[in-house]
Amino acid sequence: MEPMRRTLLGILAGLILLAGTACTVTQKDPDYVRPAPLPALEQLRQAPLADAATYAVGQDILSFATDDRNVVCSLTSARGEHVNLPYEQNGYADPANNKQATVPVAHCELAAYPAPDAKDITDDCGGTGLGYLGGAALLTPERAGYGECRSGVTQQEAESGPQGSRNGPISQLPVLGEGQNLERNGLRCSAYNGGVACGNVSAGVAFFVSRERYELISDAGKTAAQAPSDAPKTP
Repeated sequence: MEPMRRTLLGILAGLILLAGTACTVTQKDPDYVRPAPLPALEQLRQAPLADAATYAVGQDILSFATDDRNVVCSLTSARGEHVNLPYEQNGYADPANNKQATVPVAHCELAAYPAPDAKDITDDCGGTGLGYLGGAALLTPERAGYGECRSGVTQQEAESGPQGSRNGPISQLPVLGEGQNLERNGLRCSAYNGGVACGNVSAGVAFFVSRERYELISDAGKTAAQAPSDAPKTP
């Protein structure tokens, strides 16, 4: 009887050990629905602020790229149409432009992007009506716009577009993590929902840009444009 008793005790101890070390199996809830992304202004209002020092580039400029490197943005300043960008040639520092008011702005460029909707084209490009392209968004304290008159490609397209070099000044910029916010002079930018939102929360003005769509938001309402999934995203 004694050997049998020891055997039974051994089996019981083994079962207790197995029960104590068994892994918990988590099953997916088939009814779970992922919450919809916050509206752009709510994202900018609620998201935590990242350490601005990590993104400081040049004098009083914060610049970052998204994790997929499709969007690059700067919280910077402009004098008239001259935006102070550390990776694009510009006339911001030209003494002739010193007489123009300096205003805080947020500026983004995209490697792949939707075309601007006709209602959002704000420039006749020197009377030609040609060359107004998407791939760039600008926020001032009062308004948000998408697209600009230009010939050729932006620095972001040159580095990160389909034929991009994959190196250059933008490739050296830090990545702003998904869901994080940056702020400078009352303007904020947040990487979220596959793109970037930038806005002036107190004025209710913002834009959202991604490779599939863009959105312009104002306190008077909201307008949005989305490129069809099969439409070209670059010029």
